[in-house]
This record gives sequence, C-alpha cells and structure tokens, in this order.
Amino acid sequence: QVQLVESGGGLVQAGGSLRLSCVASGRMFGLYVMAWYRQAPGKQRELVATVTASGSTDYIDSVKGRFTISRDYAKTTVYLQMNDLKPEDTAVYYCNADGRHYGPHYNYWGQGTQVTVSS
Repeated sequence: QVQLVESGGGLVQAGGSLRLSCVASGRMFGLYVMAWYRQAPGKQRELVATVTASGSTDYIDSVKGRFTISRDYAKTTVYLQMNDLKPEDTAVYYCNADGRHYGPHYNYWGQGTQVTVSS
C-alpha cells in the first residue's frame, strides 16, 4: 500500500520555475517506478517523466532540458523540478507509483496539483 501526498503547484509567470514534491508512504517504495503525469482541460492525461527503481529517467520531448525528475530514497520523495515554464505546461500534475509488474492492484495516484503558467 502506497499513499502519495503532493505539494508545490501554483501560479507562475512564463519563464519561471516550480518544484513539485510527492511524498510516498507505505511498503516497498524503492521497487516502484515513479512518474509525473499531467492533464490539461479537454486533453488526455499525459506521461511527462519517469524514474525507475534503478534511477533511470525518461522525459517527453517537450520538457527535455527544462524538467528534471528525481527520487530521494531516504525521504521516500519524488520531485519534479520545472524550469523555464511555458503556458502550454499549464495542467494538473499527478504523481504516480507504478508497481503493476508485481500485480494489477499496485498502482497509486496522488491527488493532483494545479500548475498554471501565465504570459
């Protein structure tokens, strides 16, 4: 069982930065693939970045060079550092813990945090 608590969303101007945090509680945090998704109004939920248990990261092309995902095993926390934000980054951002390779019930979501970028 994993619970995810997010923080760090808000309203920023284009070119600004935000750091999202996702604190995980529960068992076997280190075995999950952690990810950030986002969903804009009228759009499908989109995978933004992932970090595996071994530390490998991946990003969608639109955020490469601007966003950084990381995980702190001691704090059981996942971060998304977002720099040079653009209006098209505006969305609700969701933290995800994916352990479905162990079973269909091992997939957890945070509550979502709103990121709004003005121009």
